[in-house]
Amino acid sequence: MSKIALVDDDRNILTSVSMTLEAEGFEVETYNDGQAALDAFDKRLPDMAVLDIKMPRMDGMDLLQRLRQKTAMPVIFLTSKDDEIDEVLGLRMGADDYVKKPFSQRLLVERIRALLRRQDAVASDEVGVTEETKVMERGELRMDPLRHAVSWKGNDVSLTVTEFLLLQALAQRPGFVKSRDQLMDVAYDDQVYVDDRTIDSHIKRLRKKMRTADQQFCAIETLYGIGYRYNEE
Repeated sequence: MSKIALVDDDRNILTSVSMTLEAEGFEVETYNDGQAALDAFDKRLPDMAVLDIKMPRMDGMDLLQRLRQKTAMPVIFLTSKDDEIDEVLGLRMGADDYVKKPFSQRLLVERIRALLRRQDAVASDEVGVTEETKVMERGELRMDPLRHAVSWKGNDVSLTVTEFLLLQALAQRPGFVKSRDQLMDVAYDDQVYVDDRTIDSHIKRLRKKMRTADQQFCAIETLYGIGYRYNEE
């Protein structure tokens, strides 16, 4: 049973969404502000967090920043319909996905299941050895899907599930262009719609993380209007 942390200062959302998730077989812990959630996470991390952005004491952005210092667990942001800047900023900071309020609870459940399935696919030691699961080395890059481990020039890089899958898809065929639509197919289930901006934000975050290991990292090339390409160094 996967444990989901639901963090929102709207008690109606906490009550209704937690009931829906529990009916779907999830274990749910609810928190009405970011600080309360962070205090609980210091004792035990959930399998996934669903965070509102605007909350008292500690907002969702601050909480995400704290979480990314110690875990790559999947995170979904709940955003208001007009908070496009917050959506992009959240993705750049390391969120895996976002859902706009007001939202369909069925859509939220599908997003949660999709992220958990992808996390299992890259983290389970029980997965058979395939092109997607075997250790991959491309120049200075080394990726171990079964351990969700990435290193560049021997330096470890912590990636979220989405970032890992995007880097893996690009690095599997150096020199070949992947369109945004192709990368969407890699990162999201068919029933989950995301726009180009979401993929662009994940790529920007991915580049930023790789540059913590090497400030000169430039292996991911943008082809404007087309997509992205991994160039093996």
